[in-house]
Amino acid sequence: MSDRRFPRLLTHPYLLLTLTVLFWSGNMVVGRGLREAVPPMSLAFGRWILALLLTLPFAWPHRHTLRGLNAGQWGILLVLGVLGVGAYNTLAYLALAHTTATNAALLNSFIPIAIIAISWFLGHRATRVESVGVALSFIGVMTIVSRGDPAVLAGLSLNVGDLWMLAAVLSWALYTLGLKWRPAGVHPMALLATLTVIGLAVLAPLTWLELAGGAQLHLSPAALAGVAYTGIFPAFLGYVFYNRAVAEVGASKAGLFIHLMPAFSTILATLFLGEVPRLYHFSGIALILAGIWLTTGFKNR
Repeated sequence: MSDRRFPRLLTHPYLLLTLTVLFWSGNMVVGRGLREAVPPMSLAFGRWILALLLTLPFAWPHRHTLRGLNAGQWGILLVLGVLGVGAYNTLAYLALAHTTATNAALLNSFIPIAIIAISWFLGHRATRVESVGVALSFIGVMTIVSRGDPAVLAGLSLNVGDLWMLAAVLSWALYTLGLKWRPAGVHPMALLATLTVIGLAVLAPLTWLELAGGAQLHLSPAALAGVAYTGIFPAFLGYVFYNRAVAEVGASKAGLFIHLMPAFSTILATLFLGEVPRLYHFSGIALILAGIWLTTGFKNR
C-alpha cells in the first residue's frame, strides 16, 4: 500500500462515519449511566462547552471565512446550530432519563428512514438498491433489539422518554439534510465552532432553569470522566467526522450508518460488561453490514 493511499484510507468518509457511530454508541451508554449524577440539560451544556474549547484553536485561524455571509446564510447556520447542537443530544439525554438505552438505540435507528422520508418530500427518490439496503439494515437492527424473537418487539411500549427520542430523531434527520445548504466557503472548523456557539446560546438558559428548578449535580471523578468523553468523542470528533462525511457522500448514505449503533452496543457490552454475544447478535450485525454495503455501493469502489 502506497504512502499516499494510506492517509486517504484514514480519512475515507465511510471510516469517519463508522468511528462517529462508535463514539455515539458509547454516548448512549454514558448518557444513561450519568442520569442520576448530571441532569440532561447540564450534561448537554457541559459537553458542548468542552467541545467548543477543543474546536476554537482550529477554528480561529479560519474565522475570516464567516465574513460576508448574508442574512439568509446566517439563518441557515442558526437552524443547523439549534437542530444539531441545541436539540439532538439534549433531547436524547432527556429521553435516556426516562427510557432504556435499548429503546433509545431502537428509536435512533429510525434516523435513516426519517432522512429518506424527508428527502422524498424534497424531491429525492431512493434507488431500488438503496431501498433494499435500508430495509436489510433495519431488519438487522430489529433482530438485535428483539433478541431474535418477534414477540419481544410486541412487548415494547412507548413512554415519555421514547417520545423525547423520536423528537431527537426528527431533529437529527433535519440537521443532516440541512447540511446540504450550509454556506459554501466556510471552513469546516469555523462552521462547527459557529454551530456550537449557537447551540450553547440555546442550552444556557435551559440549563439555568434546570438547576434553578432544583436539579443537582453530583460531579464525582467518574461523572467528570463521563462528561469529558461526551465532549471529546461524540461532540467534537463525532461532529467533525460526520459533517465531513455528509459533505462527501450525502445525507442518505451517511444516515444509514446510524444502524450500526445496536451492533456497536453489542460489541461494547461484550468488551466492557462481559456479556456473551448470541447468534441473533451475529445475524443482526451481518444484515446491517449487508444493507450498508448495498446502499453505499462499496463493492464498486
